[in-house]
Amino acid sequence: MHDGANAMTGAAGVGASQGAAPVVIRGDLIFLTGDPFLAPSEAVVTHVQDGAVVCRDGLIAAAGAWGEVTVPPGAEVHDHRGKLIAPGFVGLHTHSVQTGVMGAYGGRVLDWLTDYVFAEEQRFGEAERAQASAALFCRELLRNGATTALVFGAVQPQSVDALFAEAQRLGLRLAAGKVLMDRHAPEGLLDTAQSGYDQSKALIERWHGVDRLAYAVTPRFAPTSTPQQLEAAGALVREHPGVLMQTHLSEHAAEVAWVDELFPGSRDYLDVYDRYGLVGPRSVFAHGIHLSEREFARLHEAGAAIAHCPTSNLFLGSGLFEMERALAAGRPVKLGLGTDVGGGPTLSLLQTAGDAYKVGQLRGRGLNAAQALWLMTQGGADALGWGDRIGSLETGKEADIVVLDPAPTPIVAQRTARSQSALETIFVLMTMSDDRAVAATYVAGRLAHARDGAREAVR
Repeated sequence: MHDGANAMTGAAGVGASQGAAPVVIRGDLIFLTGDPFLAPSEAVVTHVQDGAVVCRDGLIAAAGAWGEVTVPPGAEVHDHRGKLIAPGFVGLHTHSVQTGVMGAYGGRVLDWLTDYVFAEEQRFGEAERAQASAALFCRELLRNGATTALVFGAVQPQSVDALFAEAQRLGLRLAAGKVLMDRHAPEGLLDTAQSGYDQSKALIERWHGVDRLAYAVTPRFAPTSTPQQLEAAGALVREHPGVLMQTHLSEHAAEVAWVDELFPGSRDYLDVYDRYGLVGPRSVFAHGIHLSEREFARLHEAGAAIAHCPTSNLFLGSGLFEMERALAAGRPVKLGLGTDVGGGPTLSLLQTAGDAYKVGQLRGRGLNAAQALWLMTQGGADALGWGDRIGSLETGKEADIVVLDPAPTPIVAQRTARSQSALETIFVLMTMSDDRAVAATYVAGRLAHARDGAREAVR
């Protein structure tokens, strides 16, 4: 019996897996090899009943039918027959420092920030709190099948140090950054254009490119940064070409109006960021609910991405994202899903995908299971610029894998017993389940989370 708890320690990225025994994960494989928004699902979905993924040195060495894949000598075989083996989920937007205010009642975005978030984030000057919060957050990512995430820290750099240290220990592929915020917030949460630049640069030098970690320059959103700070953020992006950039964009109508007041010379909200060099192929903008055609076209032109956060948008009453406009023929924008904790009350990307379906239904445009799976996996990977490394079960990619249980509860089991396809099962799980559907999570070919019953499958 292989002890999953031991596998959870010391897995510091792909490199740390080198020399370890190969791991073979057996079950029904499902992943996508093309974009289902552009092609019929049957043309891009790969489903292999009783298949296997061979993981060696942190990478996928082979994937296919069980009888056709060679099990290497000395390999650990993890038998998950009857379950779905999928690529690890990719989250494009969340806040590691806001788990303490999840489910906080009432208020729209700007009020919610003032009433809950700012008070919570001021506590992250304490190293012990930052470490405990990072440990809880990363464990919950794994419990929910997320192996990659783009994350906001707090203004205090130690919140990001703690997050990177924990992600490195667990082997997660993670990008994060300290929030830049030099106005319109409590004194205890303000940096300056210079201190925000200096602290971010130090974090970049300490963490960017280490194991599976990357830095993301992180202005919270335009209203809480002066033009001088946005200019400094742009300088960080220019000076460190490999970093990402993340911020919020057009989450709520009142926010958009506020930006218009604060930046009267800009054409629109996106133009504020564009003027400071923050709109590019490694930029991810959370929400994007109230965008003009010009803004969508500019995002497409720049190769920037939107993190669709339906659970948070519904919870805070921010609006309904227009996915069909974002993906319009001729100028589609790269797109993935974000849980946006703590505005979102869950870290489950399955539940988030279910809410994306509901938002689509309210707009008269449904989201099918293949499209949802794409957004949770390869679409999110492409949005981060990591689509050649993660997002599918193709040979040569990093061995980030989630094992989905089609029967996590009796009522879900009753429903999935009637499924006519693996995609139908995915749809049921994203509309009826949550972290209980995640039987196991692997990062770089190592078991990083196993639900209680899943440990019995590992030998």
